[in-house]
Amino acid sequence: MATASEKSHIEATPGTCGGKPRVAGTRIRVQDVVFWTEEGRSPDEIVGSFPHLTLADVYAALAYYHDNRSLIDQQIRDDDEVASQLKTEARAGFLARSRGGAG
Repeated sequence: MATASEKSHIEATPGTCGGKPRVAGTRIRVQDVVFWTEEGRSPDEIVGSFPHLTLADVYAALAYYHDNRSLIDQQIRDDDEVASQLKTEARAGFLARSRGGAG
C-alpha cells in the first residue's frame, strides 16, 4: 500500500501523449525512456538531458516497461505503423505534385 510520502512516477491520461504511459507530470513517455536506453544512454545521461526527471523516474519507467512489456511493445509497433503510413502518403503526395498532379 502506498503511503502519502510515496510518489507515483508513471501515469496515463487520455488526451495526453495519446493516453500512453508517461513519467508523471511530464510528456516523456515510457517508450521514450526505453528508446534512449536501447540507444545506449544510461539513466544518468537521460537525467542529464532532462533535468526535470529524477533517477527514480527513469528507473520507474524502465520497471513499468518490464512489467508491461507486451503493451509497450505493441504501442511502439502501432506508432511505427502510423509513421510508415504517413511517410507513404507524404511521398505519394510529393510525387503527384512533382509530376504536376493534384496531390
